[in-house]
Amino acid sequence: MDNFMFPQIPKYEAVEIVPNLYLGPYAAAMKSQLPSLQQHGITHIVCIRQSIEANFVRPNFPEYFRYLVLDIADCITENIIRFFAQVRDFLNDCFQRGGKALVHGNGGISRSAALVIAFIMETYGLSFRNAFIYVQQRRFCINPNEGFAQQLMEYEPIYRAKLNFQFGDKSRDNSYLKRKHPDDDDSSDDEVKEMK
Repeated sequence: MDNFMFPQIPKYEAVEIVPNLYLGPYAAAMKSQLPSLQQHGITHIVCIRQSIEANFVRPNFPEYFRYLVLDIADCITENIIRFFAQVRDFLNDCFQRGGKALVHGNGGISRSAALVIAFIMETYGLSFRNAFIYVQQRRFCINPNEGFAQQLMEYEPIYRAKLNFQFGDKSRDNSYLKRKHPDDDDSSDDEVKEMK
């Protein structure tokens, strides 16, 4: 037991969740971090804070990065689901322009993690559980509060129904959105997709 060491995992740094999408705490976007943000090629930042945090969690580099600032309280009664589409559109715009995005709150644990999980769910057709596991494997300390977790679970059938409507009978993951028909091809039942 004397030789056991915990792995060094960057709790106070931003980590790349999927290509071009980073999740981290405010510490990763502070004034002293401009060289690091530029080195990683960040072009867009989603800054999440509660109104009482606005004096210290704020956009520090509006001249260098495009910001989306959201006022979201980290409490179980906060309606975070209403921000999912806005964040998705901001991130998709960033990626279509060839940019890279950082999503941060104060700690990079609850609010920002919930928004990244929602984006991963919808973009890759994953369940809440699989998206949570995927993000947590990259940033171990995520822990969306109970209310956010419940809203993410509720969001799953919402986005799946939307995909069903957009793409017909089947979504991009080719499962879970309709009853099986004897003529359907079952060759594509894996829910977890390659994200790179």
